[in-house]
Amino acid sequence: MPQFDTQSVHAGYEPDATGAVMPPIYTSTTFIQSAPGQPGPYEYARSGNPTRQAFERALAELEGGSTGLAFASGLAATATVLELLDAGSHIVAFEDLYGGVWRQFERVRNRSAGLRVSYVPTGDLAALRAAVRPDTKLVWVELPTNPLLEVVDLEAVVQIAHAAGALVVADATFATPYLLKPLDFGVDIVVHSVTKYLNGHSDVIGGAAVVKDAALGQRLAYLQNAIGAVMDPFSSFLALRGLRTLHLRMARHSESALRIADWLQGRAEVSQVIYPGLPSHPQHILACRLFAKGHGGVLSVRLAADAAGVNRFLSRLKLFALAESLGGVESLISQPASMSHGSLTPELRAERGLGPELLRLSVGVEDAGDLIEDLAYALDGLGR
Repeated sequence: MPQFDTQSVHAGYEPDATGAVMPPIYTSTTFIQSAPGQPGPYEYARSGNPTRQAFERALAELEGGSTGLAFASGLAATATVLELLDAGSHIVAFEDLYGGVWRQFERVRNRSAGLRVSYVPTGDLAALRAAVRPDTKLVWVELPTNPLLEVVDLEAVVQIAHAAGALVVADATFATPYLLKPLDFGVDIVVHSVTKYLNGHSDVIGGAAVVKDAALGQRLAYLQNAIGAVMDPFSSFLALRGLRTLHLRMARHSESALRIADWLQGRAEVSQVIYPGLPSHPQHILACRLFAKGHGGVLSVRLAADAAGVNRFLSRLKLFALAESLGGVESLISQPASMSHGSLTPELRAERGLGPELLRLSVGVEDAGDLIEDLAYALDGLGR
């Protein structure tokens, strides 16, 4: 089996009759059939497209899965996965999770399908056991979580869920298969926002799901086609291009994020630095066991400042752009309370520690020293 770095460059595509080393962008919406009801490998682009399939195969190989499926967005992937559940099913999710998934749970599927979700403190296995019921069909976990970067014992979560007959879905957007392959721990479905690290260049909206079990893969592929929220050919081409350098980018993201997180710990203007790679992180030992190659490019900080001070800090940044999303080659900074988690109620944000002083940094591939200088200049402004 080739090493991950080699797989990243070669997975998913064999040169076609033209000898092209990268797959062409097939824009055709339909394909010729030899006779009525006798299609070839492809018949209609929603059901299958050669460019999209190249990306899907590559991601499945990198994750160690049997089936990879690409969607129009990360939330489209989530929505399709939820269609595996019957109406009225029960879900258990850890509290710290992406606000868009919470919105889908609480403001869409609760109304449209009667899905009921119980939230438990992140990583609390006793609470997870207590929350699982006979009608629990799915346990949802992020690795690490967004935005508090908490880490859970994945093997234990899988054991608890499977004992109850529930599927385990892991959102590994922050980790990518370079840092962690959840399927190896028994997870049933891995989902990604391809928009983030897998593509890596902030120019594609996409999502993906990967499974190891072939029968489950067939069920999910049926839903992908039936619902139709598929990734378009051009985005598939760009996403596959992004995979080719995933190993290089994730190594740099992780190295720089650790350096910046360590530096931020020494600043009086910062009351807390949250990064799994720091010994100060509550689950640092577990994180080192799960993430052998590094701890990713995202870190969160709490500033020792009021809302006006936070805004002053953000306005002084030059290299870190204040913007939604993460995982691109450029460095971004966001305020979860007003951005990625703005859909949560004010009460929930307060309960979960998502105040205006909490900022999430996506460390890009720029020179880490330059990024530190940028943060230092912005932090210096808090004292003025």
